[in-house]
Amino acid sequence: MSLKGNGEVFSMLKEVSENRMPEHPEDILLAFEDFEILMMRYESAIREVQTKLEILNAELSVIRDDSPISSIHSRLKKPASIYGKLIRQGNEISLRSVEENLNDVAGIRVICAFIDDIYKVAKMLVRQDDITLIEVKDYIKNPKANGYRSFHMILEIPVFFAEEKKPMRVEVQIRTVAMDFWASLEHQIRYKKGLPRKKADEIAAELKGCADTIAETDRRMLAIKENLAMK
Repeated sequence: MSLKGNGEVFSMLKEVSENRMPEHPEDILLAFEDFEILMMRYESAIREVQTKLEILNAELSVIRDDSPISSIHSRLKKPASIYGKLIRQGNEISLRSVEENLNDVAGIRVICAFIDDIYKVAKMLVRQDDITLIEVKDYIKNPKANGYRSFHMILEIPVFFAEEKKPMRVEVQIRTVAMDFWASLEHQIRYKKGLPRKKADEIAAELKGCADTIAETDRRMLAIKENLAMK
């Protein structure tokens, strides 16, 4: 994976090596000839996993007359975010480094109605013989300090291209509608600029309280669902 013959790119690399940040550091990644190919591969991996999820949801909606998945969203990490994460982790700026050190370039977010559906969908997905489970982080059973809850998996899936089969990694986050609502608002509020430290701490505590309330609501909704299912 080589760099395009561009003196400006080599100048940027020199600035990084001298601990000086170039104006647009993500351009270093964009300058690699195979960067577009790598992003296409990650996008293809997203499509593979998303198709599997859609098929599972369609099957369950027929079997149970109920779709456990409310919605599926996907995203490809932007060059600036990829570059920033490599730098923060102290990793080399190269395409090989992206593949070896970053597991969340390709991401899928799955929204379910109930907590039990999260674990059912995750179990059915990883049971498929062409999927390798690399890592699990259960922030539902073990919430983050700020109250964040979600079920995260790093999956590896083979993607078939014209001349090769390539194993690609995808991060899958599964959460309830309520968890997703909280995460979306928390992200907006947390990145609001110019908040005094005291105010920011007060808001963080309030958000944590909201997260706990939402978690309790999720548990109560599941109990209602289970009660209705009893005969």
